[in-house]
Amino acid sequence: MTSARTSSARILIADDHPLFRTAMREAMSGEGAEIAEAGSFDAASKTLENDQSFDLVLLDLTMPGVSGFSGLMYLRAQYPALPVVVVSANEDPTTIRRCMDFGASGFIPKTLGVDEMREALRAVLAGGVWSPPDVNLNGPDDGSAKLAARLGTLTPQQVRVLMMLSQGLLNKQIAYELGVSEATVKAHVSAILAKLGVESRTQAVIAASKIEAGQWPERAPTE
Repeated sequence: MTSARTSSARILIADDHPLFRTAMREAMSGEGAEIAEAGSFDAASKTLENDQSFDLVLLDLTMPGVSGFSGLMYLRAQYPALPVVVVSANEDPTTIRRCMDFGASGFIPKTLGVDEMREALRAVLAGGVWSPPDVNLNGPDDGSAKLAARLGTLTPQQVRVLMMLSQGLLNKQIAYELGVSEATVKAHVSAILAKLGVESRTQAVIAASKIEAGQWPERAPTE
């Protein structure tokens, strides 16, 4: 991919901090990129629903409407061809590894300098991936990579159902929120259990709670 492609890129910045969005806009507008902004995950989702021509999404992990890895997981399921780069103040190596496990094309710490940030985004727009060079992405096997792979097989609607299950909603409440029948929700729940390799809603919710909290066990749990 040429530098001309980078200069004409359309980028959506999804972050609830106006000052950071402004800083990102200034950094990338100097590259000739076209920038759109969203201050919540819902706003970002609606923007993407209405406009399929974005080349890249910069996603904060902890913005209104999303927490943990659920926003990243949803975007990867809903728009598998759209690169998503996580931009976060959390520089914990485990968090960075999990973002990459969930399909992020990059992880940019908010402390990164403007020039380095530009280079990172150029790399992603060129079809590559980028993460802090001092972070080992092949960390100890704590069982979360396997769970991430299973969660990655969920459809966008199944992701939404799983997140609602984690909020304690009943099938009829989920059906109302999604505008579908209870039978459809039950089918989604059955599919979620099968894909995650668990036998109950409770076990599925435990998996979902790990996503929401962005927390993972140091060792794989005993089955």
